[in-house]
Amino acid sequence: MVQRFPLIILIVLLVLGGYGVYTQVSAAGRDAIPAATTDVPLARAPARQETVFAGGCFWGVQSVFERVKGVLDTTAGYSGGSADTATYYQVGTEATGHAESVRVVYDPSVITYGQILRIFFSVVHDPTQLNRQGPDVGSSYRSAIFYENDDQHRLAQAYIAQLDAARVFPKKIVTQVTPLKGFYDAESYHQDYALHNPDNPYILVCDRPKVEALKHQFPELFKDYKGK
Repeated sequence: MVQRFPLIILIVLLVLGGYGVYTQVSAAGRDAIPAATTDVPLARAPARQETVFAGGCFWGVQSVFERVKGVLDTTAGYSGGSADTATYYQVGTEATGHAESVRVVYDPSVITYGQILRIFFSVVHDPTQLNRQGPDVGSSYRSAIFYENDDQHRLAQAYIAQLDAARVFPKKIVTQVTPLKGFYDAESYHQDYALHNPDNPYILVCDRPKVEALKHQFPELFKDYKGK
C-alpha cells in the first residue's frame, strides 16, 4: 500500500497527540542529542563499511542517510526474516520477522560509526517507540540496529547506555541491537521513494521534517542529494 496514510488521517493523529508523530514534525526545531562518548577514530584511508538500520518506514530512514556526508550508498530493504518472505506485501502482514530497513554504506575516513549513530537517534526516528513509528504500527516498523562486526555492536550498546543514563529521551530506548543475518533489497519503486514522490502526503508530514532536522542539527554533515 504505497499511499500509506491519507493526509487527513495524519492530521488527526497529530491533533490527538502521539510523541513519535510530533517528534517527526518538530524535529527540525530541536538541537541534536549528545555525541557518543565511545567511538572509533576516523580511518586513515578511504574504505567502504556497511551497517543496517531500522527506524520505521524505510522511505524516511533512507531520505536522511542518503544526505549524510561520508555515506556512499543506501538501499531500502528488509532485515530480520528469511529471503522467501522479503516482499513488501508479506512484510506488511507483520508475520515475517522482518523490519523495514536501510543498508548504509559509508566511508569510515569521512564519518565515524558514532556519528552515524548520533544521526540515527537524533533525527531518523523516535527510539522509545516499541514496534511502531508515528502512524505506522507493527514489528516491521521497530527500532533496530543490525550490526556487522564487534565494533558496531560495542558502540551501539555503549551509546544507548549513554543516552539512557543521561535521560536524553522521556522514556527508555527500546532499540534492538542484533547481528545482521541477512539484508534483502526492497522492490525498485521503494528506492529513493521520498525523492521521487515529494508531494506524497505521508512524505510531507512524516519524512520531509527529518531531512530539515538533519540540515538544522548537522549542517557540517549535510549534503544535497539528487538521486543515483
